[in-house]
Amino acid sequence: MPTVQTNEINTYYERHGEGKSLVCIHGAWTDRRMWKPQRDALSTKYEVITYDVRGHGRTGPSAERRYTIELFASDLRALVEELELDRPIICGLSLGGMIAQMYAVRYGDDLSALILADTAVSTMLTLRDKLTWLLFPSWAMRATVRLLGPPRYVDVAYWLAEATRGEDWFGRDEDVRSYVRETMSSFNTTEYNKIFRAIYDFRRVDLTSIQVPTLILNGEHESRSVFTHAAHMERAIPNVRSGIIPGAGHTSNLENPTRFNREVTDFLSNTNLQ
Repeated sequence: MPTVQTNEINTYYERHGEGKSLVCIHGAWTDRRMWKPQRDALSTKYEVITYDVRGHGRTGPSAERRYTIELFASDLRALVEELELDRPIICGLSLGGMIAQMYAVRYGDDLSALILADTAVSTMLTLRDKLTWLLFPSWAMRATVRLLGPPRYVDVAYWLAEATRGEDWFGRDEDVRSYVRETMSSFNTTEYNKIFRAIYDFRRVDLTSIQVPTLILNGEHESRSVFTHAAHMERAIPNVRSGIIPGAGHTSNLENPTRFNREVTDFLSNTNLQ
């Protein structure tokens, strides 16, 4: 099982293909497997590296009492260094997009391009974000997870998401829905809440400092608030382009992988990768 020490943990990773390195960072409470459609399609031209973020998948729990986006980005930096990657392309979705933003700001000289999919710049950007934070504070949400346990909490979260964001937000593909739901439900309460808190505590980074070519992708049925966040990214990042993935929701890379892969391939083909 390929692992490498990143800070004080052993991170599980997989490498496929040859060429410029493309590192893909999965969303919260999922794992590296969510990038299988990209791994299979893009590894014909790039070296695609997928890994399990601290607390997830085969990397598993750690003794760290509190997770932060900064810590996840530091783990990624250690992974890049241990694998001796030369200015890789960094791609992240949802939580992975938050990690990718932090990485690009902190280690801007150590990447050649950035891809941000279905992600946010903060949990406190818009008025709606702030109202959500006030109505559903972090401590209350974590207490609910402790009370219900992750499997029952995920049932409630799915119902709430469909009620507030529409049925298409989690996608119509039953295989994708089942994968995400089963993976989210598999976490123990402590790790689930440490990841939850890291997301809740995420605040805006200096996106204007990102100098590498950047692609922003969102599913057609992504929430309105995420499109607001995407517009903020487009205004802040100097060298940016964006695209919409038709028929997809929050997990756009899984719901319409053909279009997602085409957007990524077109972007990278027309980008001068250093």
